[in-house]
Amino acid sequence: MQTLENFDVQGKKVLVRVDYNVPLKGGVVQDDTRITASLPTLQKLLDGGAALILTSHLGRPKGGYEEQFSLKGIAPVLEGHLGRPVRFVEGLPSSNEVAQAAAGLKAGDVLLLDNVRFEEGEEKNDQALNGKLAALADAFVLDAFGSAHRAHSSVSGVAAGLPHAAGLLLQREVDALNRLTENPQSPYVVIIGGAKVSDKIKVIENLLPKVDKMLIGGGMMFTFIKARGGQIGKSLVEDDQVDYARGLLDRYGDKLTLPTDAVAADQFAEDAQTQVVPADQIPDGWMGLDIGPDTQQAYAEALKGAKTVFWNGPMGVFEMSAFAAGTNAVAAAVAGLGEGAYTVIGGGDSVSAINKSGQADKVSHISTGGGASLELLEGKELPGVKAMA
Repeated sequence: MQTLENFDVQGKKVLVRVDYNVPLKGGVVQDDTRITASLPTLQKLLDGGAALILTSHLGRPKGGYEEQFSLKGIAPVLEGHLGRPVRFVEGLPSSNEVAQAAAGLKAGDVLLLDNVRFEEGEEKNDQALNGKLAALADAFVLDAFGSAHRAHSSVSGVAAGLPHAAGLLLQREVDALNRLTENPQSPYVVIIGGAKVSDKIKVIENLLPKVDKMLIGGGMMFTFIKARGGQIGKSLVEDDQVDYARGLLDRYGDKLTLPTDAVAADQFAEDAQTQVVPADQIPDGWMGLDIGPDTQQAYAEALKGAKTVFWNGPMGVFEMSAFAAGTNAVAAAVAGLGEGAYTVIGGGDSVSAINKSGQADKVSHISTGGGASLELLEGKELPGVKAMA
């Protein structure tokens, strides 16, 4: 990828695709993690003498302007972090008002556009929209790793019409995740959780030949346990993936590690009755909602001495405190490896889990892009990354 190292932006207007897909409540930002993650790139461009035009998506608007998905509430937060005014233009990024605002920008100015998904052509990578966005600026920087797996106008389409480079966040994400697939240091342990095997098939397939151990948790564990002939009660299972799981166990049984016990519940609720049972003996009418204490200890032991660790997906329904112990135990074990290991948390619920555990500062890298990080680890070429060549 082309990077910012030798990217001359002096006196130029730079269109920056950031990832400000942040949680809002009543138009107020609830978590500014993604905003702060963009600051190193923005500050470097400003220090280099650029004027900035920022574009991002937020949520999934159904078409046209929708106030609940407006980026208006982000402008004051960004102003506070940058210590300079941020002008916001509400409505379609392709509007004449945006074009006029962009035309008047001077070095050091910051212009924030509204949700680019208000544009009908954004997700279609529409050539007309690509041209309108490119006409706003002299150069383009992609720093939204969380959207880099999308072939959208503001991600890859606009790059064809402007000099371009990867932002610091995008560069850091790609470098960090490539370390997991290109000559990773052994022992290499991967922890995969979450609800469905089908969501993680390609990652599992691509990483299994490279790892020493793969620890399975979350709802997906019951598809594997059923493949081994276990009794899973009413636990989540993907029946159409059982044969696939059995094939993986046949080929990689020495690497794949399944839970030995589980926390079972009589209903999917915080106040459910619970019992710890063997993971392959879930009683009829009950469902497994977390890995059990023996598995927590075994997984912590499996992680000891690891030099490379990747974790994606919770071990149980960690949103409910009754079923969070497994995920918290894994978070503690990964964080406890310290500087002696290269540890990566792969986006989504795993990030929420490590943040809730209060140990996020003890891991090497936390990815800002769940889907993008998984696709990169599947071995796919991300459209946004390819466009930065």
